[in-house]
Parts: sequence; C-alpha cells; structure tokens
Amino acid sequence: MQKMFMRVEEVAEELDVSVPYAYKLIRQMNAELKKTGCVTIAGRIDRKYFYEHFYGTKSYERG
Repeated sequence: MQKMFMRVEEVAEELDVSVPYAYKLIRQMNAELKKTGCVTIAGRIDRKYFYEHFYGTKSYERG
C-alpha cells in the first residue's frame, strides 16, 4: 500500500528532476493547497493531488 504523502526524493525521481527543483514544485503545490484551506507538510505533497496536477488522474500505473 502506498503512503498518502510523497517525499521530495520520490517527486524528484518521478519527474526526473533535481531534488532542489522538486522542493520548489512541492512548495508551489503546497501554496495552492493552503489557499483552499488544506493543512500541508513542508517537503511532502499529497499523492492524489500530485498525480492530478501532473498527470490529470488520481493514480499512475507504470506499464
């Protein structure tokens, strides 16, 4: 079972970007979530929100 939140290393690997850039992306997404009233955790992003934001779906299966 996958965890609810993705850490920065997982985001960097998924998008094939550097860890500092992944932090920047997470900060941007967390700022968007805060505007909607969600509680966020620095350096982590909700997995469902991540996949909706980048892939337009709630999950992603590698095939």
